[in-house]
Amino acid sequence: MTLRTLDSLGSLAGKRVIVRCDLNVPLKDGVITDDGRVRASLPTLNALINQGARLVVCSHLGRPDGAPDAKYSLAPVAQRLSELLGKPVAFALDTVGESAQDAVAALEDGDVAVIENLRFNPGETSKDDATRHAFAEELGQLGDALVSDGFGVVHRKQASVYDLAEILPSAAGLLIATELDVLDRLTEKPERPYTVVLGGSKVSDKLGVISHLLPRVDRILVGGGMLFTFLAAAGHKVGASLLEADQLETVTQYVAIAKERGVELVLPTDVVVASKFGADADHVVTAADQIENTPFGASGLGLDIGPETAARFADLIRDSKTVFWNGPMGVFEIPAFAEGTRTVAQALTEVDGLSVVGGGDSAAAVRQLGFTDDQFGHISTGGGASLEFLEGKKLPGLEVLGWS
Repeated sequence: MTLRTLDSLGSLAGKRVIVRCDLNVPLKDGVITDDGRVRASLPTLNALINQGARLVVCSHLGRPDGAPDAKYSLAPVAQRLSELLGKPVAFALDTVGESAQDAVAALEDGDVAVIENLRFNPGETSKDDATRHAFAEELGQLGDALVSDGFGVVHRKQASVYDLAEILPSAAGLLIATELDVLDRLTEKPERPYTVVLGGSKVSDKLGVISHLLPRVDRILVGGGMLFTFLAAAGHKVGASLLEADQLETVTQYVAIAKERGVELVLPTDVVVASKFGADADHVVTAADQIENTPFGASGLGLDIGPETAARFADLIRDSKTVFWNGPMGVFEIPAFAEGTRTVAQALTEVDGLSVVGGGDSAAAVRQLGFTDDQFGHISTGGGASLEFLEGKKLPGLEVLGWS
């Protein structure tokens, strides 16, 4: 089977098209701090507008507990979408109620309406198939077809992602098609050398992707909080740094497998160690095997890769033809611990080949550090979905669209 694309739906002029986007953007005091996911939705929305479709845009935002919560409202997103599209965007105050029905009924060809946060309805994320399907049935009454374009949620079996695609004629949008094309290039005959850069807090979140990619890559560079579990597995003391003691044996096995397969598994040689977690913390650079020999002793907290490691990672990245990066190298939100992430990001912009930033915290980091999306080969909109794809898992939101 192959992915059903927009062309498979035929002419959508005059039809009500539900577009399931991923507009789950960060908000601070009701203001969007990173509109990357909103901008990523524009190609599909504009393509449908140009066809004369009547768009019913839906998404989740945050983790409301199945009930309306003002701090998770999509109202700021609707406003930003209006600015980016350069046209009015109606906003419904509910998901499938009177406000949503009135907003959809008022649509004319090429118009756009955004309905309220899908997760305000408990049916969206219900684990009970009947409850979830019932909500999808209500949602389906708002449209004649579904365009699924929220790549960040295709690994979730949720009402708007899975059940709705069974109810209405459905196809993938341009964003999902682009994401899959990039991921396919990462898994099927990638150009070499192929380097994977993994960071973030927990090694347990990355074990699946490490296992699946070991036979396919040339190098794996390890940073972020997860590096300390690797260091501990090698017999080094890591002070008060993040450590998943229950993963030590598994990490040791992966190190052995990497060596057996000839995969270069690169661990930091130096780290930035702080007296505590915070912008006002004292900090020093030390060798990775000397974390407890700083002035902070066993209470020292590793919060970034060191400059020597960052420079080495950058050299290896620039030497690559394919690079996939998921997870910051340190606590990039605090300037003192952002340099490792900044150096890795800069190196990705200099790759002569395909450089992919794997969504989530990595995407937030590069934007916060002043990089622009067009400096990279691709910035994914779905960190979790990307990782599960690279782990070889079946993603329900893609399977229901014909992908196998």
